[in-house]
Amino acid sequence: MNKFLIVGLGNPGDKYKETRHNIGFEILDFISDKKESKFEAQRLGDLSEISIKGKKVFLLKPSTFMNLSGKAVKYWMQQENIKIQNILIISDDLNLPLGRIRLRPSGSCGGHNGLENIENVLNSNQYARLRIGISSPKDSFNQIDFVLGKFNNDEYDLLSSEFVKIDELVTSFVHSGVDPTMNNFNN
Repeated sequence: MNKFLIVGLGNPGDKYKETRHNIGFEILDFISDKKESKFEAQRLGDLSEISIKGKKVFLLKPSTFMNLSGKAVKYWMQQENIKIQNILIISDDLNLPLGRIRLRPSGSCGGHNGLENIENVLNSNQYARLRIGISSPKDSFNQIDFVLGKFNNDEYDLLSSEFVKIDELVTSFVHSGVDPTMNNFNN
């Protein structure tokens, strides 16, 4: 049976809840709730198992902190015998406007520490990644403070209005693969 691993990047703990950097966790919570599945604490992360069009899908929120996400990804890939082409990593992106989504079949980490660690641990950048735009302030700013800051209500409303579309994108990725999904969902 083809299995899939959908990884939402973020940092564990209440301190980081609802921060820009944790948008991957928020999206997986939305998908898991919609499928009436619950996350359970497992080795190296919280895991929720769902079914999409008859395929087994693992939703993973690593508990390793953002900069060490690769350890959790590799462990669950090996544990469940999941091929790299069946992995989708969901992360925030400072360089995209707020709410913009961009799916790619592979590529560079673009300065994102979580993606960089995954690339280093897997020794490959040939995995699909979905970047969610969190935008960046116009003026000079402290990048760490910004990504670890919380969205204001208007920003969060705009972003969460995209969650249904992102859920549909994940379903398409599992059912049809990365290329048709990119053609249908990149905005």
